[in-house]
Amino acid sequence: MAEHAFRYISPYTDYGFKKLFGTEPNRELLISFLNSLFEESARRGNDKPIVIRDLRYHPTEQLAQYGDRRAIFDVYCESTNGERFIVEMQKAEQAFFKDRSVFYSAFPIIEQGQRGDWDFRLNSVYTIGVLNFCFDEDEYDDSSFHHEVKLIDTSDGHVFYDKLTYIYIEVPKFRKKEADLVTMYDKWLYVLHNMADLFNRPAALQERIFSRLF
Repeated sequence: MAEHAFRYISPYTDYGFKKLFGTEPNRELLISFLNSLFEESARRGNDKPIVIRDLRYHPTEQLAQYGDRRAIFDVYCESTNGERFIVEMQKAEQAFFKDRSVFYSAFPIIEQGQRGDWDFRLNSVYTIGVLNFCFDEDEYDDSSFHHEVKLIDTSDGHVFYDKLTYIYIEVPKFRKKEADLVTMYDKWLYVLHNMADLFNRPAALQERIFSRLF
């Protein structure tokens, strides 16, 4: 049997994900994906939507200030408003995955520190995990794939601190067909989930950003 011939790059590879979202010529793709993500969060009632007009990339390798530990991100960028975004593709489940997410989020916090007279004001930090696996089956039900995590007060559930956010997307749980795609978020998840198996641009993806993508 002939091997499967791929026409389009796979977002589930390190090379593919970084090529699509982590390179300066494709910055527009990342902006569109992030904006669709925050529009979806707002639709779910989590927050007022962030609108990213432009962003700049930071070096993806970060060294700890103490010791020899380091973090290597897939994508690390900053908006014109100062929000910091770590965007990671995680292909397979990993031991202490949540611990690593928290560890990674410390770097863009610490680097905002300033010498001298500083009032400790921080810009928001978002760690975004695009997952090609599912969390433990007893953690979320089969229809729940979009998770937004903040620091909350456990006494009443209100958000205690809103400048540190973790967003995880269990992409294998996204099962919409082309005819079901409505929002830009739907369309981006459909692309991430199916792009490597496509031979033509789907008719539902008529936006200019997808012309650029394909």
